Amino acid sequence: MKRILVIDDATTVRMYYRQVLEAQGFAVEEAGNGYEGLEKALVGSFDLYIVDVNMPKMDGYTLLRTIRQEPSICATPAIMISTEGQAQDATAAYAAGANLYFQKPVRPETLVLHVRLLTGEVAP
Repeated sequence: MKRILVIDDATTVRMYYRQVLEAQGFAVEEAGNGYEGLEKALVGSFDLYIVDVNMPKMDGYTLLRTIRQEPSICATPAIMISTEGQAQDATAAYAAGANLYFQKPVRPETLVLHVRLLTGEVAP
């Protein structure tokens, strides 16, 4: 079973991603900010990170740049999702190390498709 770490300061958003992904057979863990996400990423073994941009304590850009510098976790793919929809927002996400960038809200089928592609998971 593929493990996903959802890092977002909004509880309802984390619950939404959890519900969508667990219904498709993924194991989901949550973190409420960048620091908590980094701690979990360093001690856990995840197949994908889903990262919000705007979070207290450590934003998503800083989190991804930090993850990409850690040899043990730098190769794990990441999807950055934000309410920000300008071209420069996507550019900043990719520069920080995101594999994909989506603007909220993300349709469930779009999320599941790309999570499957990035984790190499086939549909059940």
